[in-house]
Amino acid sequence: MAVKIRLTRLGDKKSPFYRIVVADARVARDGKYIEQIGTYNPLTNPAEVKIDKELAAKWLKNGAQPTETTKSLLQTVGVIEVKGKSAPKTNNKKKKD
Repeated sequence: MAVKIRLTRLGDKKSPFYRIVVADARVARDGKYIEQIGTYNPLTNPAEVKIDKELAAKWLKNGAQPTETTKSLLQTVGVIEVKGKSAPKTNNKKKKD
């Protein structure tokens, strides 16, 4: 069973609110989930992120794969360490005519 850490959407039209949940990858986005580990409100400034760090770390240790969005949220909270991003290598040599 592939387990993912992902978002489920709540809230009215044009006012989203998300739960951060652990769910089977085959289940629908807003379907049944195994456990809720936090919430995310993108409408506040700055965006409000509440995550139970112990639960998130437990699920990551057990092999749950976060989606791209939840991975960035887990990094902002400090559950996942941010790896140093290196600048893309570019060739800045000028052509000789």
